[in-house]
Amino acid sequence: MNIQPLLENEDVKLIPLKEEDFEALYEVASDPLLWEQHPNNDRWQKEVFRNFFEGAMASKGAFKIVEKSTGEVIGSTRFYDYNEEAKSVFIGYTFYERAQWGKGVNSSVKKLMLDYAFQFVEKVHFHVGAINKRSQIAVERLGAIKTGEENIAYYGEVPRFNYLYELTKENLIL
Repeated sequence: MNIQPLLENEDVKLIPLKEEDFEALYEVASDPLLWEQHPNNDRWQKEVFRNFFEGAMASKGAFKIVEKSTGEVIGSTRFYDYNEEAKSVFIGYTFYERAQWGKGVNSSVKKLMLDYAFQFVEKVHFHVGAINKRSQIAVERLGAIKTGEENIAYYGEVPRFNYLYELTKENLIL
C-alpha cells in the first residue's frame, strides 16, 4: 500500500504534502477554534504547528486537502502506521478550516481514503483525543467502534490520552 497516493473525487483532492505547503496549511491551522477540543489545543501557534508539520512530513503519509471548486487548501489528513502483516493502517491528524464544518467534507475525504485503504487492508484504526467529542462522533458516524484507550505521543509532543477506534469494511457506513 502506498500511504501517500494522489487521491481525488468530485469534491476534493488529497495531494501529498510538501515542505512548500507550510504557509498555506498554517493559514488554515492558525484558527484557535480548530483545536479547542484537541489534546494539543495550542497547535494554532506557529511554532507548535511547525512541529506538527514536521511530523506530517516525516510520516510520509500526509496530505494537503484542496477543495476542487476553488483550488484552496482547506485542511490536512494522513495515513500512518501501515502494518502489512496485520493488514491495517491508521487515518488521522485530520483538520479542516471551520468554513468546511458541517458541509460533508469530512465524509467525502474519509470515503476517498477508506475506499483506497480497503483495497489493501482489513482494518482502519483511528486515534481520537479523549476530550475531542467532535472527532469521536465523526469516526463513530463512519461505523468505527471504540476498542481501547491509550496514551499517544504525537511527534515531538508529550503523550496525550486517546481513544482507539477500529473500522472494518463490513462496518463502514458511507
